Amino acid sequence: MTILFFGDIIGKIGREAVRKVLPDLRRTFQPDAVIANVENLAHGKGVTDSTYQEMLDMGVDVMTSGNHIWKQKQGVAILDRRDSKLLRPANYPPTNPGTGVKTIEIGTKRLSVVNLQGRVFMHEQIDDPFQVIDRILETLPLGDRSAIFVDMHAEATSEKVALGWYLDGRVSTVVGTHTHVPTADAWIMPGGTGYITDVGMTGSRDSVIGVEKNAIIRSFKTSVPVAHEIPEHGEVTVNALVARIDDASGKTKTIQLHQQLTNV
Repeated sequence: MTILFFGDIIGKIGREAVRKVLPDLRRTFQPDAVIANVENLAHGKGVTDSTYQEMLDMGVDVMTSGNHIWKQKQGVAILDRRDSKLLRPANYPPTNPGTGVKTIEIGTKRLSVVNLQGRVFMHEQIDDPFQVIDRILETLPLGDRSAIFVDMHAEATSEKVALGWYLDGRVSTVVGTHTHVPTADAWIMPGGTGYITDVGMTGSRDSVIGVEKNAIIRSFKTSVPVAHEIPEHGEVTVNALVARIDDASGKTKTIQLHQQLTNV
């Protein structure tokens, strides 16, 4: 099984970049499933009906998210649809809309996608992701044509690395998202779990982690908050991860960070 995962897609410019590069990436890597983190999909905050539909039209199979998923009412409503392909972190209260786990059938194979959120340097009062994933894994198979893919949406690199070690050998792949900056540590851990601390973003290169740069620089200089504007045209950094998973064991065989620039 081959999985193609896009790091945080930011705004219209990020969506258009995915639309542009995905056909070539499909030909190159021949993924069985395409996953994307979409918490910044609608102009940098949350998901709307139209932006969600854009991802479906591109053939994205599962969408993960993070703390910004609650910013758009339409996105919250999408979480509760019976056929929703949009996840929210599983360690939010169980009474919240949506779910943090999605299992899809790919021919004779089964892929379970789990979305978690970290707590270190994050403001939300949520459950311990380590204990939550323990409970989730009691219900999910690994191996024999079944794979488990985890998106850990977190600020602290230490928390993401610790989760990777904690899940080594218990899931197929653990990817980190949220910081929008890719890390150079994609590898296969001793127990066979593919891991990277952060995949990075799919967003404007001429920016500060996806946001119009001059406003952010002004905010740093003045200590005054500014509205986050997302560039809509220009050069885009596309960061995506490709993981190939053994059908028999559910362990990762190869893992690589794919990076490219494209103009929108």
